Amino acid sequence: MKQFASLWAKAPAANRIAAAFVGFWLLLALAGPWLAPHPVGAFVDEDVFSGLSARFWLGSDYLGRDVLSRLLYGTRYTVVLGLGAALLASLCGTSIALAASLCGGRVDEVISRLMDTLISIPSKILALVLVAACGSSLPLLLLICALTYVPGNFRIARALAMNLAALDFVAAARARGEGKWAIAWHEVLPNMVHPLLADLGLRFVFVVLLLSGLSFLGLGVQPPYADLGSLVRENISGLTEGAPAILAPALAIALLTVGTNLLIDAMKPEGQ
Repeated sequence: MKQFASLWAKAPAANRIAAAFVGFWLLLALAGPWLAPHPVGAFVDEDVFSGLSARFWLGSDYLGRDVLSRLLYGTRYTVVLGLGAALLASLCGTSIALAASLCGGRVDEVISRLMDTLISIPSKILALVLVAACGSSLPLLLLICALTYVPGNFRIARALAMNLAALDFVAAARARGEGKWAIAWHEVLPNMVHPLLADLGLRFVFVVLLLSGLSFLGLGVQPPYADLGSLVRENISGLTEGAPAILAPALAIALLTVGTNLLIDAMKPEGQ
């Protein structure tokens, strides 16, 4: 704990702000349902689109439900689905990239052309087609969002792996008789971690925006569940009134993505 406090005190202000942003949203995702003052679907207000008050900190929605409670529940779905899809996309993309770069030849050519084909399809169109064909349950949404961003991660990971595979320490490992996967795991991958972590953050932002867009179109998280994009869509009729029910989830999406981008910038090595 003391070591963590020392590192926190020595960290630049930008790093601490970024970490606080991301930590805040992770805390809400984990503890939000227990912090919610009302059940997520309870009708607690006779008025709709009521303003901020001591009883309803963020007002009520189009059915008289507490916006703060629904926001706390919705944050969990947005963060968990976004982080899970980003991790899965990065894991799959990096594994395929390592295999392609170390095998080379026809294997690399076939995999690269397949990924180029997938990446040429706009992510939102690909996701819409997959959701329309397969449905929009929570596990399917996670898999669809991950599949959508595997090609982008593959291209970055492959470029890193190809550069590293041409260096002397990899040639020395081959001369020692190490196998391809041993070289990938012990020599190449450790030198790719930092840029891949930055890419993971970007994939998370992309997935959050994609999920929010799908939910806004009614193809994402379905009732009785709701993510931040669903909360914006269902309260769209309160836009002309400037109701907190629509402003709060839209602001939450913005703060989540901005905070993640701040953390990505803070992760840059010194001197860059």
